[in-house]
Amino acid sequence: MDDLHTLDVTDEATFARLPPCADPGFDHRSCDYWEDDVRGSKAARLAWLTASAPPAAHGPSTGSAHNPFLADRGDTRSAANPFARGGAAGTGTGTAFLASEDDEDDDAPINPFAPPPRAGPAVPGTAPRKLRLLGRGIGVAGTYAKILVRGDRTLAYCQFGPLTAYPRAQRTRDLYPQLPDAPLPAVITCISTVLDARGEGHGLRLVSAVCEDLASRGFAAVEAYPEIGPLPDATSGATPAFWEAAGFVRAVDDPRFPVMRRELA
Repeated sequence: MDDLHTLDVTDEATFARLPPCADPGFDHRSCDYWEDDVRGSKAARLAWLTASAPPAAHGPSTGSAHNPFLADRGDTRSAANPFARGGAAGTGTGTAFLASEDDEDDDAPINPFAPPPRAGPAVPGTAPRKLRLLGRGIGVAGTYAKILVRGDRTLAYCQFGPLTAYPRAQRTRDLYPQLPDAPLPAVITCISTVLDARGEGHGLRLVSAVCEDLASRGFAAVEAYPEIGPLPDATSGATPAFWEAAGFVRAVDDPRFPVMRRELA
């Protein structure tokens, strides 16, 4: 037991150690279910597991006719939106009211009354897409994922972070106005233990480490959103009983989408 320890997922080496999902139709390494509240999927997508070229800049391109009033699903060009980053398509000018998930605040104006931004490690733009999503907070708030390992073997995986990183979690919270708005909680969106290591408390150990980390970052509470009904291996949010064993309470006792919450010291 002494060689059990957690690792932050911060680079391609640790990302490669994410364990496989028990259901082969899903994959932690390509899941954007929580990051995209409209089209997010838990599905295994092999193209996401390898390094890729950086996101292409918006600009003129050939192809099908572009409808500026209704963007086609497969058309990645932007209509001329004066309020979006980049302004008119391809001009590279405009204001920064809207930004894509891969567009960090590199060009944000400097606030002379705020402390300078803290420099830190960054995930390169050529990294696998899921790693780029997990790495958005590195250097600012910290990692969004941890794994529990024993030697060369990964036993459990956990994804977490600020509520703002997971729009689907925010959409779930919007269903329940009785949840406190301030301070906003951190969230744990995924907890998973490999099949042949279940029943040994590894998931609870990893959640405990995540809660300690979140408390050290200044979060006052953390929430999780299990779904009652799906098979255990088809949900990323475990069960209410698991979260209760981890020190959470039912902040919302919904028959299908309960909200589990733990106050952090």
